[in-house]
Amino acid sequence: MYYLSVDLGATSGRTVLASFDGNRINMREFTRFDNPQIPVGGHIFWDLPHLYNEIIKALRKVSAEGIELRSIGIDTWGCDVAYFGSDGQLLGLPYCYRDAHTDGAMERYFAEAMPANEVYERTGIQFMPFNTLFHIHTLRRENCEALAHAAKILFIPDALIYMLTGEAVCEQTVASTSQMLNAHTGDIDADLLATLGLKRSQLGRLVKPGETIGTLTRQVQEATGVDAIPVIAVGSHDTASAVAAVPALDANYAYLSCGTWSLLGIESLHPIINDESFRHNFTNEGGLDGTTRFLKNICGLWLYEQCRREWTDVPQNVNDLNALCLTSSCQSLLNPDDPRLAHPVSMTAAIQEVLAETGQPLPETPADYVRVIFRSLAARYKEIIALLRQLSDVDIQRLHVIGGGSRNEFLMQFTADALQMPVIAGPTEGTALGNALVQIRADGYVNSLADMRSIIARSIDLVRYEPR
Repeated sequence: MYYLSVDLGATSGRTVLASFDGNRINMREFTRFDNPQIPVGGHIFWDLPHLYNEIIKALRKVSAEGIELRSIGIDTWGCDVAYFGSDGQLLGLPYCYRDAHTDGAMERYFAEAMPANEVYERTGIQFMPFNTLFHIHTLRRENCEALAHAAKILFIPDALIYMLTGEAVCEQTVASTSQMLNAHTGDIDADLLATLGLKRSQLGRLVKPGETIGTLTRQVQEATGVDAIPVIAVGSHDTASAVAAVPALDANYAYLSCGTWSLLGIESLHPIINDESFRHNFTNEGGLDGTTRFLKNICGLWLYEQCRREWTDVPQNVNDLNALCLTSSCQSLLNPDDPRLAHPVSMTAAIQEVLAETGQPLPETPADYVRVIFRSLAARYKEIIALLRQLSDVDIQRLHVIGGGSRNEFLMQFTADALQMPVIAGPTEGTALGNALVQIRADGYVNSLADMRSIIARSIDLVRYEPR
């Protein structure tokens, strides 16, 4: 039995072919492609037609290899949306969350539309300037033509599903990142929509992970050679799919989805919305089976990735580059969430500025920068774990790390040392794996989230780091 996971990240995308024999799951990277950010007209956009075309290419390859797919699932980053006209056509390219036009957007919204504490009470979502609520409010102020003429406003995975099936939906986990979903009702908040001048019908019908949305259109079938394959609502927000793949067989853990962003949190049976979670800016995002991902977004390996773009005379192999941290003795630490590190012209210069302000030694070599970034991330994880223990009743005894960052043995060991508890690294391909497992469960071969995690534990080799 074969299932196709379309897993799109902020720098690259891929399709992954999952096969399931009833006991173990095997994953094979099927196609991989860049996801470039397009700078034009003073803004930064996503090339949505390019992403759609890469899915079409993958389906053509499925047909050419004679693979009979049971279903397809799509997951992407959160917050960003695409605009479609009443004729179903895309109205321009979607804005990228890295675009600076939302700088100051939260403060403008709170002053003009609704106070911060009321927004948080309704949504339980961490305040970040690129959240959909603030993005659309900004575009409304700027008289954006695409927004003004939009019949449908769809989150990125929902937009691609619309292009593939003709079905306009609003998948709950990705919608929860928008700061427009009411955490108590589970649907888009009518009062927040009113502040944006939007109608509920513009966002599509609400669906939850595991629901069948529709099948590929006749046009897609003819263009690719595949049949009317069902498209399943997975955890369409990539972190929701990743958390579904955490191989934990009890509840005494925290998870870290480690990549460009670090998303550190717990699974809760209900939203945690109170004065303390508001003060510390924690978020309550949708998970599988009605769970809540209570977590903190941390600016993760973005710092490392942007520094790496500036370096020339360094190892090209990422493992060798990571290992440079062992040759440095720089003890400086910074807050990865400092706003100056969000989208600087030069990340190395921005790090220098932040550290100089606190009077700490400045990094001089790439080895120094790598060590500072890894240790700073580990220190930030320690702070957030302490807050999670205060804000929830979860007895956190270990940290499960999923995503590409779990391969970074140096960051994992720094993290185990900082937390003084075990770090379990893997699966690396957690997002695509969780995506596939939701499809398999929707197909009737798995009964529960616990069964899904048992399959992962049987199928994936994990690495355990003990604190020193």
